[in-house]
Amino acid sequence: MERIEKFIDNLPSMDLMRSEKMTLVQLIIPVESAHRAISYLGELGLLQFRDLNSDKSPFQRTFVNQVKRCGEMSRKLRFFKDQISKAGLLSSVHPVVEPDLELEELEIQLAEHEHELIEMNANSEKLRQTYNELLEFKLVLQKACGFLLPSSNLAGIEERELSENVFSNDDYVETSSLLEQEMRPADQSGLRFMSGIICKSKALRFERMLFRATRGNMLFNQAPADEEIMDPLTGEMVEKTVFVVHFSGEQARTKILKICEAFGAKCYPVPDDISKQRQITREVSSHLSDLETTLDTGIRHRNKALTSIGYHLTQWMSMVRREKAVYDTLNMLNFDVTKKCLVGEGWCPIFAKAQMQEALQRATFDSNSQVGIIFHVMDAVESPPTYFRTNHFTNAYQEIVDAYGVARYQEANPAVYTVITFPFLFAVMFGDWGHGICLLLGALVLIARESRLSTQKLGSFMEMLFGGRYVLLLMSLFSIYCGLIYNEFFSVPFHIFGGSAYKCRDATCSDAQTAGLIKFRDPYPFGVDPSWRGSRSELPFLNSLKMKMSILLGVTQMNLGITLSYFNARFFRSSLDIRYQFVPQMIFLNSLFGYLSLLIIIKWCTGSQADLYHVMIYMFLSPTDDLGDNELFWGQRALQIVLLLLALVAVPWMLFPKPFILKKLHSERFQGRTYGLLGTSEFDLDLEPDSARQHHEEFNFSEVFVHQMIHSIEFVLGAVSNTASYLRLWALSLAHSELSTVFYEKVLLLAWGYDSFIIRLIGLAVFAFATAFILLMMETLSAFLHALRLHWVEFQNKFYHGDGYKFKPFSFALITDEDD
Repeated sequence: MERIEKFIDNLPSMDLMRSEKMTLVQLIIPVESAHRAISYLGELGLLQFRDLNSDKSPFQRTFVNQVKRCGEMSRKLRFFKDQISKAGLLSSVHPVVEPDLELEELEIQLAEHEHELIEMNANSEKLRQTYNELLEFKLVLQKACGFLLPSSNLAGIEERELSENVFSNDDYVETSSLLEQEMRPADQSGLRFMSGIICKSKALRFERMLFRATRGNMLFNQAPADEEIMDPLTGEMVEKTVFVVHFSGEQARTKILKICEAFGAKCYPVPDDISKQRQITREVSSHLSDLETTLDTGIRHRNKALTSIGYHLTQWMSMVRREKAVYDTLNMLNFDVTKKCLVGEGWCPIFAKAQMQEALQRATFDSNSQVGIIFHVMDAVESPPTYFRTNHFTNAYQEIVDAYGVARYQEANPAVYTVITFPFLFAVMFGDWGHGICLLLGALVLIARESRLSTQKLGSFMEMLFGGRYVLLLMSLFSIYCGLIYNEFFSVPFHIFGGSAYKCRDATCSDAQTAGLIKFRDPYPFGVDPSWRGSRSELPFLNSLKMKMSILLGVTQMNLGITLSYFNARFFRSSLDIRYQFVPQMIFLNSLFGYLSLLIIIKWCTGSQADLYHVMIYMFLSPTDDLGDNELFWGQRALQIVLLLLALVAVPWMLFPKPFILKKLHSERFQGRTYGLLGTSEFDLDLEPDSARQHHEEFNFSEVFVHQMIHSIEFVLGAVSNTASYLRLWALSLAHSELSTVFYEKVLLLAWGYDSFIIRLIGLAVFAFATAFILLMMETLSAFLHALRLHWVEFQNKFYHGDGYKFKPFSFALITDEDD
């Protein structure tokens, strides 16, 4: 035993098996070098600061004004980004680097650019509004004249002059809103009209309102405008409708004006005389031409200014984000007014201590500080954060484990084994090497475009798929492997590894599915013999194979989980957990389900016809009875009795000793007795004289006993339910195989039985759709979730606590756009 322990202790440590060793450090930083020191630590990204001002609100902290300034600059930069996006321009992919730009200089530049842009936007909005009004007036003149032309040729045309200041004044551009002007200054009792323009979507409701308001005493004409007009608020093109309303009386005119104002319709005066209409149209067209030139010039000038901002926008946004992050971190430090220094605390990996000290020395030198930064290690009271160094390949598997719960500090990491077991269990349920090749192609595309996709902003689904590209790669490779074992290519078997070991009884093979086949050579060398497909005993054979295989895989993985609990207990020097949890759990699980796995292997090797259901049931009901034909080996009955007794003994072994030993240790400790050190995970911190747990809460025996009883009952019942849960491997594998068979035989082969090309094409399309969306998407998701369940519940609950917290260092590399 001692040799085994020495061998285990001498094994090289695995980087991913245990989290990095962490240490609590304290920094005492002079004020003049604080900003630079925090910036250098942010570039290093290996120190998680503790908030020493958690009792203060954000407005009571030292650097609140600097944070506000950075927030205001972030707002201006977002404004610039929105303006560039609205203008249809792109920020420079390779931004111009401005060396040594100070935050104050950037603040002044941003204020100047913002003022310039706001002024240009205001001028452009005024010009656009005037242009829209003139364009609307032009459209009204074009359409309304068609309605008024017949009446103008009637009885002697009486001159009706429009207001001279409207058309002869050079300042028409500024006074072209003509809503309140009288349409026809004629006698108050004759027939009059009002012309204008309204949004097309409001025209029908507008007409109904006019009809009700005038009680039908009006004539409404409308025609769609030839051009769409830009809405200055939204920037979208809006369809308009020109209208002319004929009415009589001043009261009706007042009502119509109010309705026009309520519906947002604009009214424009149209003269009766054709010559005046043409003259006004020419004047309006001239003004429009001038305004178009002015607007184009303004847009070019604005785009030029936005382009120059776009060259530096990426660098400015990065700089402001970094500065804000630095000041947010400085606000977590304690400011000592008397000594003019900042005191900070944080967690860092032990391997990073030398790098941090070098960065702090560099900060002291670069800031020309007369006093150096003090860096020293502190004694920690609380548990350190958990930090695993991962790469592109292992990160996705670590995220799968962390989604269940972050590992306790220095706890055994399930991700080490999840790298292999997760895609393998997925493949057991998904096994088809045709479908596996499809998944492999998708994974290879994502990996080949990794450098480009990693810099793009992806959708939620695509981002999840890209993050799990290496999980998808191993899932596809294992699916191909399991598909070759099942001998399924889109549910079709192939003679890849040689000929079948079976043949028909006669040349016609007419009774192959009824009487079965006969064996005439050695077994098929790899995987399932292709002759099983379509035979009389195909389903019973595959069901038996996959069900027994599921039990073997489940018992193996659960044993792995219990074994890892031993390594956890050994690492934390908890002999109680080894003696009264690991040992009885191993005995109980393997006395029942380990024995069942042994029977399965013996039955496979010997070809026995023993009924394993009968063996396991009567092992409990009548263990002393003769097994008869179900006996697989000599001494089986005696072995079953011994295993049953061991399983019964293991239950109280798990339940009773540990709570009473903990109670004895507690009573001896507080009575001042000396005793041999028996390290336990529950009392490790109490053994340290400077521990914060020196004043431990009163030992509650009933609470400890109930907790141990729940844990024992959960394991006993879980051993049965978890083993049964692994049968989902058999169920989903069977479902996937049968679905593939149905789509192949009832869709593709059925369509191929017709001579019509169209029917074959439709059958092929339906088969491709079913394969892509049902078998490759829904079945992949289903198998993924079931594999996730098996790891989170059946595997990890044997050893994994998952109640730690993740190491979140202050790092510029982790700052994202959302942090603005």
